[in-house]
Amino acid sequence: MTTSRFRTVLVTGVVAGLAVLLLVVATAGDVYAPLGNADPGPMTTYGFAVVRFVADEAAAGCFGGLVFAAFVAPGQRDGGLSADAFGAARFAAGCAVCWLAAAVVAVPFSAAVAAGLPVAQALRPEVLLPTMSAATEPKAWVAVAVAAAVASALAWPAMTWRTVVGATVAAGLGLLPLVADGHASVGAGHDLATNALFWHVPAACAWLGALVALLARLRRRPAVPELLLRRYHRLSVTCFVITAVSGVVPGLVLTRSDGFVSRYGLLLAAEVVVLIATGCVIAAWRRRPDTSRVRLVGAEFVLLALGTGGSAALTVLVPPAFPNHPATAQEIILGYDLNAPQTAARLVLDWRPDLLFAPLALMAVAAYLVGVRRLRRRGDHWPPGRVAAWLGGWAIVLVVTSSGLGVYAPGTFSLHMVTHMALNMFAPVLLVLGGPVTLALRALPAGAHGEIPGAREWVASLLHAPVTRFFAHPAVAAILFTGSFYALYFSDLFGEAMQFHWAHQVMKLHFLLSGYLFAWVVVGADRTPRRLPHLARLGVLFAVMPFHAFFGVILMSKQTVLAATFYHYLALPWAGDPLADQRLGGGIAWVSGEIPMLVMVIALLVQWSRDDERRARRADRSGGDELEAYNAMLTELAARRR
Repeated sequence: MTTSRFRTVLVTGVVAGLAVLLLVVATAGDVYAPLGNADPGPMTTYGFAVVRFVADEAAAGCFGGLVFAAFVAPGQRDGGLSADAFGAARFAAGCAVCWLAAAVVAVPFSAAVAAGLPVAQALRPEVLLPTMSAATEPKAWVAVAVAAAVASALAWPAMTWRTVVGATVAAGLGLLPLVADGHASVGAGHDLATNALFWHVPAACAWLGALVALLARLRRRPAVPELLLRRYHRLSVTCFVITAVSGVVPGLVLTRSDGFVSRYGLLLAAEVVVLIATGCVIAAWRRRPDTSRVRLVGAEFVLLALGTGGSAALTVLVPPAFPNHPATAQEIILGYDLNAPQTAARLVLDWRPDLLFAPLALMAVAAYLVGVRRLRRRGDHWPPGRVAAWLGGWAIVLVVTSSGLGVYAPGTFSLHMVTHMALNMFAPVLLVLGGPVTLALRALPAGAHGEIPGAREWVASLLHAPVTRFFAHPAVAAILFTGSFYALYFSDLFGEAMQFHWAHQVMKLHFLLSGYLFAWVVVGADRTPRRLPHLARLGVLFAVMPFHAFFGVILMSKQTVLAATFYHYLALPWAGDPLADQRLGGGIAWVSGEIPMLVMVIALLVQWSRDDERRARRADRSGGDELEAYNAMLTELAARRR
């Protein structure tokens, strides 16, 4: 691909997407009155739309370019970056700088829209600061700016694969604040819509950004290695499937029964058509010769740029569900009603899938079983007990997040504590006993031709990374495991977090990760970067146990209700006395905390015993070898004397 053709494709895609956005804004009419807001004026409306489009394009270029550099472009065996990976990382760093600038500019624009004032007036400190304090979207743009700054700081000087992965994580986190504060986070069903968009937005950005990085690679050198093309095609197909499946839920939630009658629905239908057309391009991509592939890649980019413009336009329009289907107080807070009292039958049968954790659990189980099957096909053994532990751990995660337990958990503190303890203590113990890292190192294929690192080398590199060694330190793992209890529940953080769905998800994820980290350090079947003797691990376990008991006792003795404002707004008629329910939750934390601790003690003692047996067998073998060598020496001396 020549430089002029590369520029033509980029300009065509960007102009087409921007034209779609401006056309929708021009024909949308008053999009503020249905929401009860004042019109800030055309300059602010059009300016904010353009700034958001630039931010979306730059975010996709940053995140997708980093994904391309880390996982698509072939790397080097020593952990360095190849020429293709380095070029993609520098491209992503430039996009990160543009993303940062757009996010900074978007802060006063979002404040102006929230205040219903022109952006020139919103820039005044006496207007900007109070608006930022009261509104949530300006804060989300600040978080985006911070993530973009971190990504650019890591990506620009990056010379190693691990640094690029760190920048990728930072950029990926920067995609989520606007998801947590967008249209999907409001009204009935916002829990389903937001969780789906947590998959949808990163997949779409990775797809678009990696495609632009591939176009830039074709501009530099038309001849592309087959491995790079194969990896990109695998990435694009995966992103297409995730984008298509995850986009259905927020579309249904935000349109409801109005379907495609409204302007919002018509634009959503056009987005579906563009996505299907892009899927057809992907299907034809690998069946064409190299010359046709270049044209297909350009067409794919133009279609995705059109889709980006349509997505930005959807944020301008008012979803039909808002004015036509007013939400109740419980739906505003939780996304669904909890008028029916909790019963044993409802806790078991009333399932509402958590679209963040349920797909994660299913994918983790599927990947694990594929790895076990690969080992058994080549004749290697994998303990059935580890398979059972892994399946049991993810079954607990699925039940406490998607069954009636997960549905009713926000309504009462006692059920919240049940899910907390299950995610923090019960599930992690089983998951670490499954040995997923060992399975991955044994089942994943090595890099191509022994020179290009692949999935196995990536896992090994991350396992020995400095950040992994830091978090795997027993003191760090113990502090995160026990200290987060006190920091969360005995401060205002818990009360603030309970009011937002995204904060609920962050709490669940933190419970699961901190519990997994501590269990991995103490009883994990996988070796940690800082392997402790069994006696030291037993000491760490006994040192942590009292803190859980103290936590439960403190909860039972508190005279004030935690998150009282949240439970007051929720106003469940069947919830009963919140202070009594909180004391019940403290008792659950006290009692249930002892069971997994006991399981960890037993597992550690069994591991200790088996390790001693292995050492004894090795000593016996080495001792027999030494005796044979000693007898041979005596025989040789006797022969010399004779």
